[in-house]
Amino acid sequence: MIMKAKSQLIIYTDLDGTLLDHHSYEAVASLPALQTALRCGVPVVFCSSKTRAEIEVLQHELGVHHPFIVENGGAVYVPSGYFPFELERSEDREAYQVIELGLPYEKLVTALRLLRSHLPYRLAGFSDLTVEEVAVICELPLDKARCAKAREYDEPFRLLPPTPEAERAVQQRIKQAGLQCSIGGRFWHLHGNNDKGGAIKLLSSFYRRACGNIFTIGLGDSPNDAPLLKAVDWPVLVQRPNGAFADGLELQIPQLNFAQASGPHGWNAAISYVLNRIQAIDISAGSAAAIGCALKSQA
Repeated sequence: MIMKAKSQLIIYTDLDGTLLDHHSYEAVASLPALQTALRCGVPVVFCSSKTRAEIEVLQHELGVHHPFIVENGGAVYVPSGYFPFELERSEDREAYQVIELGLPYEKLVTALRLLRSHLPYRLAGFSDLTVEEVAVICELPLDKARCAKAREYDEPFRLLPPTPEAERAVQQRIKQAGLQCSIGGRFWHLHGNNDKGGAIKLLSSFYRRACGNIFTIGLGDSPNDAPLLKAVDWPVLVQRPNGAFADGLELQIPQLNFAQASGPHGWNAAISYVLNRIQAIDISAGSAAAIGCALKSQA
């Protein structure tokens, strides 16, 4: 790992199965490194297939007050006044400057239903499920299931039965429709010409403009995290709950690093490794526009 002197460290992270436990959605195991990073003024940017409503709740619970990326790169949410300049292509929305990169949810729901009418497979979308059904399938309390249903740019769906032939046929149809799909830990996700990587590159350009040199770390666990991992300087793949790694990512990302534990345990180990090798040399007080401290490598 090579970091330029006085580079601002930025952490981009997936949530389910990475910062959070795949089954319990708890961040207990990742909290030590997360809290250390936040105390050092290191921005921790949530980059997930989750909705704005879900991420806002999680940020409040964990004490994170940085930008976040929703629904597989569908939009970037930046707290108002976070950067000391106006953001191109943004619109003011409540307490945020929002940059939309994805298609409206209604168009994706219509597209999924059209795809379903042309295929001999069952495509069960989030839009077909009640809040109660989402709660059961995702093992969520009802209030969090409601947040998961508040979608804006991404339609999760399940392919039944998930045979290799069916998967190939669905992916081909989605491509022919000019759309994309990402495969997460529980669902496939139908979305427009956007992904986590494009949103990260855009947000990193703002950090670079505000801070100068930056060094980016990215963590994920699923195939839909490939764009995230490709967009950062130091990509880390954490193990799945069964102890295995997602297939094929090491071929797409030659510089990929592998955390030697699953989910939040792997997240904590990877970030602790980095934080143990950097030294905060300038902690800035004041507004969020200052964005924390500069860091240098001790390696």
